[in-house]
Amino acid sequence: MKTRLLFMILAFVGQIFTTAAQIRLAKNIDYGKEQGKVSNQLNIYYPEDTLAKKGVIIFIHGGSWSGGKKETYWWLGRNLARKGLVAVMINYGLAPNQQYAQMAGDCATAVNWVSQHIAAYGGNPERIFLMGHSAGGHLSELINADPQYLEKAGFKGKISGVILNDAFGLDMNEYLSKAEKDDNYHNFIRTFTTDPETWTKGSPLNYVEHIRNPHLIFYGEKTYPAIQLQSERIQKELTRQQVPSTLTVIKGKKHVGMISQMIFGNNQLYQKILDFVAQY
Repeated sequence: MKTRLLFMILAFVGQIFTTAAQIRLAKNIDYGKEQGKVSNQLNIYYPEDTLAKKGVIIFIHGGSWSGGKKETYWWLGRNLARKGLVAVMINYGLAPNQQYAQMAGDCATAVNWVSQHIAAYGGNPERIFLMGHSAGGHLSELINADPQYLEKAGFKGKISGVILNDAFGLDMNEYLSKAEKDDNYHNFIRTFTTDPETWTKGSPLNYVEHIRNPHLIFYGEKTYPAIQLQSERIQKELTRQQVPSTLTVIKGKKHVGMISQMIFGNNQLYQKILDFVAQY
């Protein structure tokens, strides 16, 4: 509750700080076919200088696939734009109204929109990176690893790299098969059904052989064991396939702290992200 209240306060004052930072904000842009559909809208934070085409980060928020919104992460968009990147914060449909495949479809549609329009905001459509925290990490990797989603969305470009920040659900079959039948379990079932075959289809680790792009992976020293194990596993698989990847364990951080620490523009993760984007 305290964390949610903090995010609400930060979102309330976000517009003031965005203006002061001399960056631009394009709000509530429809990326889907239906006009005014909040779950299919995005915000773009970008430097005032739009002449030089900059690296683009599309951020997919977490929230257990049933909560969260793009406005909460204004500070992430602002900080990335202040550091010379174009940052896109997206909404997508949430449970119980949508299940994971529809959510992934929304995210893929947003990626396709960005590839076609981001040049107008100073972004380079040939240098698009996906970034996600928690459930957003799952969705980032799912549309990256399972080709059906971006293909269906009409995306013709490439994803230059993926940034996973304490990604949850890289193997949902493994997690749901072993998890206690608590409130979290029943919440996740709304997204992934009770069918183990669906859990397998919705697990990015089952498509790791398709991954060819570089990865930057973070997890917190004190985060959930499933996140630690599966982050290590995907990095190991990428290494086996000779796909460039870096995994960093952030000392002392729990799950929420892995993203909330980035409220501060001098947080260590930013330099790692900037180096990653510059390299690829």
